[in-house]
Amino acid sequence: MPHNFWMINCNEENYNVTRRMGFTGQGLKAEYRRKVQRVEPGDRVIYYVTGTRVFTATATVTRGYEEVDSSPWIKEGKAAWPYRIGIKPDVILRDEQFISAGLIAYRLEYVRKWAPEDWYMAFQGNLHLLSKSDFFLLEGEMLKLRDGRLKALEQIDAALAAEEERVNAQRERRRRNANRNNARTPAPRTDAASDNQPPAVETPAPTGDEAAVAADPETTAGQGSNNGRGRRNSRNRGGNRRSAPRQSPRYDSE
Repeated sequence: MPHNFWMINCNEENYNVTRRMGFTGQGLKAEYRRKVQRVEPGDRVIYYVTGTRVFTATATVTRGYEEVDSSPWIKEGKAAWPYRIGIKPDVILRDEQFISAGLIAYRLEYVRKWAPEDWYMAFQGNLHLLSKSDFFLLEGEMLKLRDGRLKALEQIDAALAAEEERVNAQRERRRRNANRNNARTPAPRTDAASDNQPPAVETPAPTGDEAAVAADPETTAGQGSNNGRGRRNSRNRGGNRRSAPRQSPRYDSE
C-alpha cells in the first residue's frame, strides 16, 4: 500500500532510459538526498517529462534508494544521478496518449501557489511530493486514455478504497499500540497516611551550653516569654516573697 506520492521530473532522453529498462529502476539526483531518503517500498511515482511538458506514466516503488557508482541516466546540467530506487510499472501511456500538463495543471493543488501563467515553474527539480488527490487525479486521466472512461473510474474507485483501508488500518494499529502502552504504565502509588500527615521536621539535638541550659530546671523555669522582658521571672520572684504580718492599729488610752 502506498505511503507517499512522488512526481519524478526528467527530460525526454532520461525518460526513454527508464522506459528501455522496463520501468524496473529509476535514478535520482544527489541534490535531493533528504527527499530520496523518504522514498520507501509501496510509494507511488508519476513521471513528468520536461521540455514537452507531459505526464507519461505511473509506477510503484519496490526497493528503497541505494548509492551506485555509475548510472545510465545522463546529467541534466551539472546534476548527476548517484541514487537508484527499484520500481514496477503501473500505467504506461503511448506517445500519442501523453497528457499535456498545460491542460490539467490548473486542477492540481500542487500548483495553486503559482500564478496561472507560471504553472510550469512548479515542476522545476527532479523529485516532488504530491498530495493523494493530485496523484489519483492524474492517474485517473491516464487510465481513461488507456482503458476507457468506465473501466478507469472502476480502477480509481478501487485504488481509493484500498488507500482508505490502509489509512484506517494504520490508525487502528496506532490506537492499539497507545492502549497497550497505557496498560503497561503502572499507576502512581499513593499513601493515604502520608497525605494526611505533614512532613516530619528533624530538630537538631542541643549541644554544649544549650544542653546544659536545657538540663537545669531553674534556668528553664526562669526563661522569659517571647517578649524578652522576663515578666514571668519577675512574677515568680515576687510570689516567693513572704508578706509581713499585718498589725492591728494602736489607739492611745484616754
